[in-house]
Amino acid sequence: QVQLVESGGGLVQPGGSLRLSCAASGSIFRIYAMGWYRQAPGKQREFVAAIISGGSTNYADSVKGRFTVSRDNAKNTVYLQMNSLKPEDTAVYYCNVDDILAGESWGQGTQVTVSS
Repeated sequence: QVQLVESGGGLVQPGGSLRLSCAASGSIFRIYAMGWYRQAPGKQREFVAAIISGGSTNYADSVKGRFTVSRDNAKNTVYLQMNSLKPEDTAVYYCNVDDILAGESWGQGTQVTVSS
């Protein structure tokens, strides 16, 4: 079983920035993909960004050019740098990790609120 600990959420004004972190520990064999999803009130959870072991990244259209996903393989940690934040980015952000043996794991979620 893989445990994920997220940090970095909070309240920020429109146009501001936040950096989320997610550290994986436990029964890690080889992590293939690490990424982020989010869920706004009354909406379904949606994909935000992901990075695979080779370094390729993928982003939702709504965050392209504003968010950057990166990972530190030595620390089994994934980051999400969020710039030019908008009120519609307000959501609970969840870390997602896919390990070759352990399978898929989810973090507990961290709240991001964009408001003036």
